Amino acid sequence: MSAPSALNPAPRTRGVKPPSPRRRAREFLVQGLYQAQIGGQDEAAILRQAETVAGFNNADQVFYKLVLTEALAHSTDLQNSVMAFIDRPWQDVSPVERSILLLAACELKLHLETPARVIINEAIELAKIYGGTDGYKFVNGILDKLAMVLRESEMRAV
Repeated sequence: MSAPSALNPAPRTRGVKPPSPRRRAREFLVQGLYQAQIGGQDEAAILRQAETVAGFNNADQVFYKLVLTEALAHSTDLQNSVMAFIDRPWQDVSPVERSILLLAACELKLHLETPARVIINEAIELAKIYGGTDGYKFVNGILDKLAMVLRESEMRAV
């Protein structure tokens, strides 16, 4: 599977509003986390590359930089949190879906200002655009379980 690309998002149809700056930041974050996992790029290299891509100026750059830093700094902890709900080795999970799961786990753990349902829905949409055929179902199932652990009272209130 090729790397997700902010240059080639899913085709947009007429009448559909463009993605929000936060959504664009998440698209770039999936790409950056993919680069870290597959290519071993560090944060500085990922940021330099993102800044050269058309459309990056439409992303919420403050959010992008913050979450990229957090996700990379806490990647082992985030991976361990997610792995509690996966019945196969981490390396057997698609790298795109791993990136989406790391992004969402980071937001669920560290960004309590964003509702868990929003984070999960955003991850599902990213998986539909960039992941495998049924990857969004896998992402949804894992994140629903993770959110029940990390944000149990919020999830039960919904």
